[in-house]
Amino acid sequence: MPVSALNNMLSAGQFTVSKLEQIEVIAEEFNYASIKAALNFGFLTRKEYVHFLERSGYPLVDVRNEVIDQGFVDKCDLQHLNSFLYLPIRNDGKGKLIVAAADPMDEKLIGALENKFATRITMVAASDLDITWMVHKLRGEYYVKEAVFSLMRKDPASSGLTTFTDPQLIFIFGLIALFFMLLTYNLVNTFIFFNLFFSGTFLFAILFKLYLALKGSRYELHETITKEEVKAVNNDSLPVYTILLPVYKEDKLIRKLIWNLRSLDYPRGKLDVKLLIEEDDDKTLNAVRNLDFPANFETIVVPFHMPKTKPKACNYGLFFCKGKYLTIYDAEDVPDSDQLKKVVALFRKLPKDYIVLQGALNYFNKNENLLTRMFTLEYSYWFDYMLPGLQSLDVPIPLGGTSNHFKLDKLIELGGWDPFNVTEDADLGVRVFEKKYKVGVVNSTTLEEANNEPFNWIRQRSRWIKGYMQTTLVHMRNPVRLIGKIGWRGFFGFNFFVGGTPITFLLYPVLLSFFVIYLIFDLQAVRVIFPDWVLYISIFNFVAGNTLMVYVNMLAVFKRRYYELILFAILNPIYWLMHSIAAYKGLWQLIYKPFYWEKTNHGLTKVSHSSAAANAT
Repeated sequence: MPVSALNNMLSAGQFTVSKLEQIEVIAEEFNYASIKAALNFGFLTRKEYVHFLERSGYPLVDVRNEVIDQGFVDKCDLQHLNSFLYLPIRNDGKGKLIVAAADPMDEKLIGALENKFATRITMVAASDLDITWMVHKLRGEYYVKEAVFSLMRKDPASSGLTTFTDPQLIFIFGLIALFFMLLTYNLVNTFIFFNLFFSGTFLFAILFKLYLALKGSRYELHETITKEEVKAVNNDSLPVYTILLPVYKEDKLIRKLIWNLRSLDYPRGKLDVKLLIEEDDDKTLNAVRNLDFPANFETIVVPFHMPKTKPKACNYGLFFCKGKYLTIYDAEDVPDSDQLKKVVALFRKLPKDYIVLQGALNYFNKNENLLTRMFTLEYSYWFDYMLPGLQSLDVPIPLGGTSNHFKLDKLIELGGWDPFNVTEDADLGVRVFEKKYKVGVVNSTTLEEANNEPFNWIRQRSRWIKGYMQTTLVHMRNPVRLIGKIGWRGFFGFNFFVGGTPITFLLYPVLLSFFVIYLIFDLQAVRVIFPDWVLYISIFNFVAGNTLMVYVNMLAVFKRRYYELILFAILNPIYWLMHSIAAYKGLWQLIYKPFYWEKTNHGLTKVSHSSAAANAT
């Protein structure tokens, strides 16, 4: 048996034969170095391993501050460097090549490198995280450029790199010019027409959402997987499952993330978990380094390249995925423990054209304050009613930000995510539908942290709404082509649900101001521009729309039995004002910085998932 650090730890009584055998099985299946399998699958803590290396005469070298001979690095493939955790540094001036490795005792690796470079090798020890950081920084340029530009090159019509096309700009400014020409020609009738048109649009968009909610409320999900079916799943038959964890400066949530992953009921050796960290995020990297218990994920460092967005990081991670299926979780997510098994069982039941399954999202801190209650109501009707309603109509489903479960090969076929779209999963849901594939809804929930701070909420929501605007602009570049791909039903469903959502938020404060002015002030100028009959229609549309949205929010409590939230639905008109603020901020950013990713701060809640679960019982 070749000498390695793990074999020496076994001889020293710090490792068991059983553990080593499990590690070797994983290392062979994933084509990893044994030490990588041990560190990334939770068999060994980094602190334990560093102490062993130091006692064995291998103090760690800080490779991030070493002088590197790029010529040697360029002879190595990033995939191999990443999988076997080594980095050639430079000649030592005595005819030997210095190589930093996570396992400097690995005779098999030493022999392979001596053959590769045709020279003697001197091995030095380095942190696996520092090696990972260096190899991705030095050799990741091709991969990160592919992550950014691949979709644009393969399918330019689906790329959001161009925000407004020339025909769209001509159309928009033409409408504005027409509006002012009509104002000049007939001020009163122009205001009357646009008032009625906007208020009617507002009411129709709300009616469409109500229709979807009512459809979803009585729609029986044929994708339901029972507990008995989950128990019947044979662990030996389960495929490798990739989980992407894109994070940015989430150092405070790393410990929580690990415990959440450990709660998943899935064989440890078949979980291919990738923690995607940006090159400049030393906070999160050091949080991983300082863990004093085993972590069950692999760290991937995403080299710097604009735009700095979550979809770009996920696209980069795709190059290193090993699974048959793939999902995304955020750092604070708490998925149902059997979610992955449910997805595997469901994919096996469904026709092959189902390539995405969406899990429901909800919140563990729903009762923390008024904002979290409103957020919970919104997400409950969205995932429990709206998405099943959309599915029953066979129209495009805008996916949620996490708990999307993909067939990995089909995701790659679609070109991955659009790195220039800040609501990348909504866009991907439309592209899935365009390619004649289907999205299913799985009966499993992932609990998240509801945003409990208004300004943080607006940052998050402005990004979402901006992404809906981007998605609408991208897919409406050629309406005739879109109708040909998704049909008239899909076309109207897409425009009223994806395109109509930001429009209703933008119209809301305008209609509200007319309503308030009419109730409080008796301005003759207003009555000249808007006669009573126009104001009555507009106010009816506005009041009816708000009443219907209150009803939809009340409807949301029943499937999950959140009855304590039902009266808070009355506050939806105020909650919508926050949406409007976010919508106008998103519109401003769409024009001036369309690819800017508004960072949402997590870990602000004082409610833990465990305490919330205890209170629920």
